[in-house]
Amino acid sequence: MDESGVMPDNHVRIFDTTLRDGEQSPGASLTSAEKIEIARHLARLGVDVIEAGFPAASPDDLEGVRRVATEVGTPDGPIICGLARATQNDIDKAWEAIKDAAKPRIHTFLATSDIHMKHKLRMTREQVVEKTREMVSYAKSFCDDVEFSPEDGCRSDPDFLVEVLGVAIAAGATTLNIPDTVGYITPAEYFELMQKLIRETPGGDGVIWSVHCHDDLGMATANTLAGLMAGARQAEVTINGIGERAGNTSLEEVVMALRTRPTIYNLATNIDATQLTRTSRIVSNYTGMVVQPNKAIVGANAFSHEAGIHQDGVLKHQSTYEIMTPESVGLSQSSLVLGKHSGRHAFRVRLEELGYEMNDEELNHAFNRFKDLADKKKTVTDADIEAVIADEFFGPEEVFRMEGIQVACGQMGMPTATIKLCGPDGKEYIDAAIGTGPIDATYQAINKIVQMPNTLVEFRVAAITEGIDALGEVTVRIRRDANGKRTFGGHGADTDIIVASAKAYLAALNKLLAYTGYEGHEPEGGSATIRIGAAS
Repeated sequence: MDESGVMPDNHVRIFDTTLRDGEQSPGASLTSAEKIEIARHLARLGVDVIEAGFPAASPDDLEGVRRVATEVGTPDGPIICGLARATQNDIDKAWEAIKDAAKPRIHTFLATSDIHMKHKLRMTREQVVEKTREMVSYAKSFCDDVEFSPEDGCRSDPDFLVEVLGVAIAAGATTLNIPDTVGYITPAEYFELMQKLIRETPGGDGVIWSVHCHDDLGMATANTLAGLMAGARQAEVTINGIGERAGNTSLEEVVMALRTRPTIYNLATNIDATQLTRTSRIVSNYTGMVVQPNKAIVGANAFSHEAGIHQDGVLKHQSTYEIMTPESVGLSQSSLVLGKHSGRHAFRVRLEELGYEMNDEELNHAFNRFKDLADKKKTVTDADIEAVIADEFFGPEEVFRMEGIQVACGQMGMPTATIKLCGPDGKEYIDAAIGTGPIDATYQAINKIVQMPNTLVEFRVAAITEGIDALGEVTVRIRRDANGKRTFGGHGADTDIIVASAKAYLAALNKLLAYTGYEGHEPEGGSATIRIGAAS
């Protein structure tokens, strides 16, 4: 940004939709506390726009967007955006949610492809043009910053797109986004389409053009970069590339492609790349969606070398096989220079450096967890601390809280677990179960108390750091029934992998319970209400 506050021509706005499109990934539902924490990290990362959600989807989603707008949408923070279909009700809800942000934006959309207009909207082209004019004007009556997207734009008639987009500009749209809604287009086609729209749309030289790509054919990042080369100056992306179906364009891939190949793109962003790895881990933990090891930029293997030729080359000169440094994306092995004799002040300073802001009560609680961990481990790393913070403070509402666990297992006997839980009624519940292994026994014991039938569809264990004393992370995903589409993820961290597994399963169950309802609590969705097992 220059002295007049105008962005240079080569600046690309990063529009992050992790909290909206990303959360639409199966099993990626987030609590309000998790949304706020992710939004804070996105702001710290330097994104220009946060699409905080779809307010009309549910009262809970509206409240989540409102909290992001209020707590993160500061004058020096990012634009806070709410998504709305091209209806008055949706736009009203979007404005209600974002109106307290210092820089609010309404993002409205309407399908323009023949297949969507015929089979979904049941509208003619003339009706779509008129609806676009009417609803963009309505959104403009609330705020100056209005974005319009022609849904399924990449399968729409380009000449019809020119007409619709021209009407949107005349009605007040300031950003025009061309979504590849189903991940169908190729980079060469997208480049040509964007050039045509920018060149031929009336008023197109006075708005910001945006690209939004899905990864169904594995070309989301390539398509996004092609759109930027064609003249778009906003990229709509998600952390880790999460999103519906095969996901969205990955924020970290676009940012590092622009940064690593400046002679090709000559484009820049405001992103602090050293925050990429940390933000990736936080989103992965909260959504329960594990990043695959070979994921570009933030995967566990992104900077690993096993082949002898590669190892020899990297040892001689790092650039032989690494086009960017691990440090450039925030991947460091630095340890906290803190131990069991360290004080609260030093601990608070380190938490602030990691991007966590806590009140005194939260700090004391976190410090006690840190002390417990320091007693068990010789070296406590930043990754360990972040895992503990995520585990303690940003999990779901604790309908059931684990008070104690004891497990007996081995080759000579039957794996048995005894679990003590505190229920929503404040009473303690104790039960035991036998399983095929210690974790199965633990889950069976929990099920006997909670009595919420579900199907375990994913279970993952990973060590956060190296060493036999590493903090273990467990991620689980459960489904309410075998044929259901909605899944609920949970995350747990502990030096005891059985304890971490119990925490992760309880976190997932608590999300499921909040959705279905339990004694004394109205359900967010569905209609079932659990009954609780026998109290101790």
